[in-house]
Amino acid sequence: MRVLSDHDVSAVLDLSALLPEIAAAFRKDAAGEVERPERPHVPIGAGLDGDRRTDMDPQSIDEPLGTGLVMPAYIHGSPYFVVKLANVHEGNLKRGYPTVNATISLIAADTGLPVGYLAGTRITNARTGCIGGLAARELAVDGPITVGVIGAGAQARWQVRAIAASRELEEVFVYSPSDSRDVCASDLRDRGIPARAVDTTDAAVEEGDVVVTATTATRPVFDGESLSPGTLVVAVGAYEESMRELDDRTVDRADRLFADVPEEVAETGDFPHQEPADLTPFSAALSGESGRTDDEEIIVVGSVGTAVLDAAAAAFVYDRAVDAGVGTTVDL
Repeated sequence: MRVLSDHDVSAVLDLSALLPEIAAAFRKDAAGEVERPERPHVPIGAGLDGDRRTDMDPQSIDEPLGTGLVMPAYIHGSPYFVVKLANVHEGNLKRGYPTVNATISLIAADTGLPVGYLAGTRITNARTGCIGGLAARELAVDGPITVGVIGAGAQARWQVRAIAASRELEEVFVYSPSDSRDVCASDLRDRGIPARAVDTTDAAVEEGDVVVTATTATRPVFDGESLSPGTLVVAVGAYEESMRELDDRTVDRADRLFADVPEEVAETGDFPHQEPADLTPFSAALSGESGRTDDEEIIVVGSVGTAVLDAAAAAFVYDRAVDAGVGTTVDL
């Protein structure tokens, strides 16, 4: 099997080329041409003590340290069955580690033999970023756009990078309550993206044709009254009921509500009063069945992510690595 480190993944990953692969995966999902079992959320780390807890807030040894997610998917016609193992550990910020870590296994669909084992965090970030990139391509107002970003972590960067790969950007405004906003803006500028840090959420929201929320917040991160007519809001942070980035005013003002997985997005804290039927599948925007009708509409896209996108992105990266001779081949 071929093992791809994060360095290997970085060497072959290209957002401009990945965007159409993610769009195709959305359309396959909408057509029912995928297998995607329900993903379990597993509390992990209960019972561990010692050094594993010394740099965290005091807590009972019986409390979990993080959440593990198992995300299998198969896209009909793909040569690979894909399984991602993802972990979310909020305490990692104090340890200097990423909050989200992932690995991805590829299994040959015809034989069941393992063919690839990939560092999955960068792939996860890229495929999630592509949701924002595709949303901006399909649902933002015409012409060069400004982007307001709330959050300054890895996903904030990937969202902006993917939007920059799909649309012409005039300026990006980055807000975070810490100095991380300056670091994020600097990192984006180093990639040729015109970004600057701002001191308030309003400064990011009021100027944005597209507003991205990429946080782990449990309460709304901006006032929906601050949205200008025509704004596209892309919310990618909340993935369960206890997490929330959008307030009721944002949702109430929206002319259209899209979701990558309506059944799961409706269960997050962002949409406490909505049922899955109230949310239009994002695939409808990609197929042209639904979309923006005028420049005054406020549109919201909620995202929790789906293993189908991991499967598409991992296959894309693996095939490019094989073609480029990147990675290490090992025998099990």
